[in-house]
Amino acid sequence: MAELEIKLNRPAVSYPLKIKKGLLGQLAEEIQAVHKGKKVVIITDENVAHYYGRQVETSLEAAGFDFETIVLTPGEASKSIENLPGLYGRLVRFGISRSDLIIALGGGVIGDLAGFVAASFLRGIHLIQVPTTLLAQVDSSVGGKVAVDLKEGKNLVGAFYHPHSVLIDPNVLETLSDKAFSDGMAEVIKYGCIRDRAFFDKLKQAGNRAGIMADIESILERCCAIKQEVVEADEKDTGCRMLLNYGHTLGHATEAYYHYERYTHGEGVAIGMLAINQLAEDQGLSPQGSTQEIYQVVKNFGLPTVLDQPEDYTGILPLIKNDKKNLNGQLHIITLKRIGQAEIREVPDHFFDPLLEGGKH
Repeated sequence: MAELEIKLNRPAVSYPLKIKKGLLGQLAEEIQAVHKGKKVVIITDENVAHYYGRQVETSLEAAGFDFETIVLTPGEASKSIENLPGLYGRLVRFGISRSDLIIALGGGVIGDLAGFVAASFLRGIHLIQVPTTLLAQVDSSVGGKVAVDLKEGKNLVGAFYHPHSVLIDPNVLETLSDKAFSDGMAEVIKYGCIRDRAFFDKLKQAGNRAGIMADIESILERCCAIKQEVVEADEKDTGCRMLLNYGHTLGHATEAYYHYERYTHGEGVAIGMLAINQLAEDQGLSPQGSTQEIYQVVKNFGLPTVLDQPEDYTGILPLIKNDKKNLNGQLHIITLKRIGQAEIREVPDHFFDPLLEGGKH
């Protein structure tokens, strides 16, 4: 039997992440700093196109780019795997080559979808993330995870594919609805819970959207720095990067159960963080009183704290088996040793059973 050893000298992944008010107006200049091609496809949705589409197109026109804009319906349904053939067809007809560029201009759905298209079309073309929601700015645009959904669950088909750059303009958050802003705050709160008690206290003190926006650049920077630290330590999400999924085990299952129509991602994560923490607190795995502290911050930012129909946990809990944190047949969840320090914990199936007793914490 012949045996070969394949050795790849994979260079370290490195790309700039910039946070600056007004950055969207300098988009063409920022693109030229990292990309030399002339063909660009912008993937966005109707809401973002309404506010920022023409501004981006004008910037690209002035710089001499040959571009096409693909505008999708807002919402998780656009991230379906069934939408991929149509998107690939658009790229083929526009003549996109491996030396060209996709810009993901939008929130988490657009970032995930456009990123997966970039990762898979022609085995990979250049990508720049321009996140326009708070959730995307602090979470999904950073770290190289891209994916689409199956009917069986969220983000089950995906890749690790890093962008050439991430360009964050905090000014675009001004056009978010309060609901969309709160959606992103769930991920912001998560960072404080898992990594930084002082940051958690800062969010508690800020109290509301106006308080967050008054210091938005430093808040975005801290969230992105925490994610950077974790991703650099565990790019492929088999170790400490799993800590970023605090609240997501139940959150993703809740989203999927309602076909991504009833709860947003942030709302699912908020419910999931509180449910997991109360279960852990009741079993002596997390500090007494920690759930109440998290509850108050979650409530301050207009996020749900419990499932509206707790009897639905009978349908939600079986979906946990599809969670990507299932390793070697065991479910791994994220719990808090204390607010500001998280750990990965292997739990039995019956860990979640108290939620079936009326869904009460």
